[in-house]
Amino acid sequence: MQFINSNKIRNSINEAGAKQTPFFFTIDYEMEEGLFIEHPTNQTEVLFQFNGDGNKLSEPVSAIEATMATTPISEEAYKAKFEVIQKGLHSGEIEVANLTLRTPIETNMSCQEIFLRSQSPYQVYIPDRYVSFSPERFVKIENGKISANPMKGTIDASTPNAEQEVLNDPKEIAELSAVTQSVIRELSRVAHKVYIKRDRYIDTIKSLNRTLLQVSSEVEGELPNDYLSQMGDILFSLLPAASITGSPKKKAEAYIRLAEGQPRGYYCGIAGYFDGVKLDTAVLIRFIEVDNDKLFFRSGGGITSNSACNKEYQEALNKIYFPFV
Repeated sequence: MQFINSNKIRNSINEAGAKQTPFFFTIDYEMEEGLFIEHPTNQTEVLFQFNGDGNKLSEPVSAIEATMATTPISEEAYKAKFEVIQKGLHSGEIEVANLTLRTPIETNMSCQEIFLRSQSPYQVYIPDRYVSFSPERFVKIENGKISANPMKGTIDASTPNAEQEVLNDPKEIAELSAVTQSVIRELSRVAHKVYIKRDRYIDTIKSLNRTLLQVSSEVEGELPNDYLSQMGDILFSLLPAASITGSPKKKAEAYIRLAEGQPRGYYCGIAGYFDGVKLDTAVLIRFIEVDNDKLFFRSGGGITSNSACNKEYQEALNKIYFPFV
């Protein structure tokens, strides 16, 4: 397993796409480094499963009851970060920005065990780096079309009238609308006939301790005929993902750096699998990071001018969960 710079990954994706050679890749949020593996289902060091495709081992899964102890920052400490984002919102420089936390955790499960027990659309395990069990697609490229599914708006399913609550919440409506429009603008740089295919649909995410409802939209466009040899260029022109930065993207990124005060690393980066025909990629959220043998759960959410600090803090904590029941 050799980590390489992001420019080599971009070129490798272009070259493998042109030859229709299967590959797996991952890139960090800062677009500094990552992995690129040709014929990835022939190896078992880096494990992944994307909507049923990949090299996830059919090993016996541990039957032990999973435990997790968390040590999150205080709501007061979160508020200081929240107010940095609010400054950008109230000045009119940004419409929405994604604020995230890094929470130390202790668990009786190894990262590989968490991966093997995961029940989520996008699962990745990189030894000594991270495990991600993301529900969110970045983009899919297939049959000359590119599609994205920006995801914004989360609520505990046990909340009374949860579905109507999240669909009718002005803050959640504004947040997903801003991100969806940002995705439309970005896809329009690489594709034509870009439109909203599905608007504000709900997915159910079940975990060990709770069930969450998550709101998404689907945006689709048509690519040029030679898209297979340009997939690396297409992906890199869209990074980082709009859903985990904000709008306008560059301004949102600047406020995120000020508020968070540390690199995100592979959290909020992307990973993808090309089977020779279809490229499917994920935003690396629902993410446990390995750092000097210690584990950190990364979580967060979108902030708008309508956001309430206490609710955003609780949403970030609600996203700290194991992806199995």
